[in-house]
Amino acid sequence: MGRALAAANTGDYETALAIWEPLARAGVARARNNIGACFAEGLGVPRDRILALKWLTLAAEAGDPVGQRNYAAFHMQGVDGTDADYKLAAEFYRKAAEQGDAPAQDMLSWMLLEGEVVPPDPIEARLWAERAATSGIAASMTRLGMLYHNAIGVDRDAVQAAYWWERGAMLGDADAQAMLGAACHMGTGIAADRVAALAWLLRARDGGSPLAEPFIGPVGDGLSKDEITEAERRALLPLPGGAP
Repeated sequence: MGRALAAANTGDYETALAIWEPLARAGVARARNNIGACFAEGLGVPRDRILALKWLTLAAEAGDPVGQRNYAAFHMQGVDGTDADYKLAAEFYRKAAEQGDAPAQDMLSWMLLEGEVVPPDPIEARLWAERAATSGIAASMTRLGMLYHNAIGVDRDAVQAAYWWERGAMLGDADAQAMLGAACHMGTGIAADRVAALAWLLRARDGGSPLAEPFIGPVGDGLSKDEITEAERRALLPLPGGAP
């Protein structure tokens, strides 16, 4: 399995699949998941949603948490894009989350806040987000910041909001960077720093966050030309851990 993963990480899916296939047919759940994921995404094989579903179902039913998560993600889209099953997706995200799969915990947290398929439960959503954030999932850090900022399932706490946004921002989450920039601009939960604010907002905008643009003009209007230049310089610096 290690040799197959190393091959897949270099884009050599032909070698990886040659290793995974006999293991999958012998009942190895993670190998079944990996083959299903390849068919789902067209990695080393023609994209085939029917075969992907077959292999992911076997992996999920065998209790593999990654297989359960990928099976859930598959049902968020459906076989042909028109038959998504969000209820089934939530069920298998929960199964994977309960086994400690951090990306599944993040998705379950999101679904518990959206409330379209499962009854909304912001308190449980926060608990799953905390678990995912502890495992380094930046999106959950950003979500925790929003929960504390908007007092959803918790008392409003600007310091906690800024704390989680900063953690997510350092890992490259563009929405966290936008919200951290706004917090730095207003001095909400964190020391006011207009240069830092603009730097985070510029980074967030370049990262694709729609939350950044409304703040960039007002923040920049209060800065000198030298301060703007400094903010632009900071926005281009690499983040710890190699995040963009």
